[in-house]
Amino acid sequence: MYVTVKQLAKYLDLSEEYILQQIHLGHVKPIFDGENHLLNQQQFLWHKEQLDLKRKQLALEAEEPIPEDWDAKDED
Repeated sequence: MYVTVKQLAKYLDLSEEYILQQIHLGHVKPIFDGENHLLNQQQFLWHKEQLDLKRKQLALEAEEPIPEDWDAKDED
């Protein structure tokens, strides 16, 4: 299924500018229909899974309390 850059950005929860930048860098190969860049959404399933895993990992890390510095109390 081919989607526009806007639809893909919403699907991946990324900015349209980032996807356009990746197209211009040659990292993503679109089809240009004369008006829009069209991308195959199926090619991004693995990428979406990896983004979701990374977001979950970052959320878990943000919830962890920062341990006290063991040396901070011995300075004086």
